[in-house]
Amino acid sequence: MDLDLPLIWSAIIALGVFMYVLLDGFDLGVGILFPFTRDAGERDVMMNTVAPVWDGNETWLILGGASLLGAFPLAYSTLLPALYLPVMVMLFGLVFRGVAFEFRFKTAGRHLWWDRAFFTGSLVASFAQGALLGAFIQGVAVERVADGGYRYTGGAFDWLTPFSVMTGVGLVCGYALLGATWLVWRTDGALQQRALSAARGLTLAVLAFVAVVSLWTPWANPPIAQRWFAWPNLVLLAPIPLAALAAALVLLRALARGWERMPFLMTMALFLLSYAGLAVSLWPFAVPRVMTIWDAASPPESQMFLLAGVAVLLPVILAYTFYSYRVFRGKVRAGAGYH
Repeated sequence: MDLDLPLIWSAIIALGVFMYVLLDGFDLGVGILFPFTRDAGERDVMMNTVAPVWDGNETWLILGGASLLGAFPLAYSTLLPALYLPVMVMLFGLVFRGVAFEFRFKTAGRHLWWDRAFFTGSLVASFAQGALLGAFIQGVAVERVADGGYRYTGGAFDWLTPFSVMTGVGLVCGYALLGATWLVWRTDGALQQRALSAARGLTLAVLAFVAVVSLWTPWANPPIAQRWFAWPNLVLLAPIPLAALAAALVLLRALARGWERMPFLMTMALFLLSYAGLAVSLWPFAVPRVMTIWDAASPPESQMFLLAGVAVLLPVILAYTFYSYRVFRGKVRAGAGYH
């Protein structure tokens, strides 16, 4: 039986990207929420809820990026020149934030500076990821070259548009919601109540951004509108937005009742359904409206060789992720953290 290797690799990359967004999303969100409290003890607790897992969460980013390079090199070489600036901004933000994790607990008297570094790095990295998403949805300007490949023909700042700025701000709100509901689950007392209050407002903001993206994307891209609203797709795809609406209602009810775990689970469900909607809109393109996953794929021999490595690596990452979350489960309280 012949394997559809580009299809398998697109599923692996989709899993890696989604796991990264979900897992690093909530620890970036905790950093974004740092200015919402001036209490140094509460900030210690906030950081200690994510300190044991944040670096493992970023493993998924490496998996997704390396897989894109190995499995779809034509898409990688076409997209990177177009998105080089936001990618570098994102990486600088992640590094700046990662340094703050270690230095904040060791430099007595300079907590405020490292608090600011943690917040700024989290905010900048989150906005850059959202802007990258918006720029990817919009597509990039390319032309065919003599060897059958593609070349980016746009400028360094073509990614910076009102749509990408909107998706950047929307993802900042989304990550902040993940962070707030994570704190509702993992903390108690005044900090938990503060996170509950923040999560209610953030939920409404995220729903507003999801609605705008859901309307703006098909309006600006007739092929996407045709995919969603042509018959019988209108009926077949309706469960995705309806399930998202149901998850949002359950989330708001859980926050109103002060439930601890359900808000985080429903926020993850909202991200999953939004991700599914994005996949429906863009499938099967590796570079929107330019090349499909089959056009961009590396030779079958290369993909098969890489697949053997991922068959070993992916279970290890999943096992490590599960084990670390199991070991560091439970409430985090003042004076009983990771450091």
